Amino acid sequence: MHRTRTPLVKWFWAIYLVSTDKRGLSALDLSRKVDIGMKCAWTMLHKIRKAMKARDANYQLAGLIQVDDAFFSGGVSKGGDKRGRGTSKVPVLVLAATRDDAITFAKMEVLESVDKSHIKEALKRHIAPEQGVKSDGLSAYNVAKELGHEHFPEVVYPRTGEPNYDVLKWVNIMVSNAKAFILGTYHGVMKKHLQRYLDEFCYRFNRRFWPEQRFERLLLACANTETVTYAELRQ
Repeated sequence: MHRTRTPLVKWFWAIYLVSTDKRGLSALDLSRKVDIGMKCAWTMLHKIRKAMKARDANYQLAGLIQVDDAFFSGGVSKGGDKRGRGTSKVPVLVLAATRDDAITFAKMEVLESVDKSHIKEALKRHIAPEQGVKSDGLSAYNVAKELGHEHFPEVVYPRTGEPNYDVLKWVNIMVSNAKAFILGTYHGVMKKHLQRYLDEFCYRFNRRFWPEQRFERLLLACANTETVTYAELRQ
């Protein structure tokens, strides 16, 4: 909100609407509900998403972490959602912390490539030291052991027989829900903005148990995060 020309009451309304709408809020919806221009609404939403990302960056995952890669559409066209390495879609690393077979916290990060070096850096950022990491049989995930984690690789896609999706159940659920969130509310997003929408999805999911605190938590996050300009967002 630094140096904003938008009345603060509209900022507060925007933050309240974003925090209380479970499906997310498009720029068109926000512009109509708060009576602001589309450019202003689009910028406000991305500033709020930046605050969401900054807030979740304060936490590292603990427990048994399910880790896998998924592929998201990187354009505004509908496209398919077929999962598979080697496609032209955007690779995303999905991490789901679990305890007693229940998911507690989740993170997602867009990767340049699903390889050992990129996975290693992402695991270092998002997982607390000496945790358990459960993955499929991709050799790149062996870096988990190099980082000091206990690694539990399991084959999800055997050469014969049906895939065992239950190995990474929570990751699969998160991927499905994130794709539905992006396509249902925003009808697809561009590759350069995908990370921000994934940050929004994870922020919402990670605070699902405190609905009465959503507005106050998001307002605090916005007040404590450095702003980003429209020009920076358009780069």
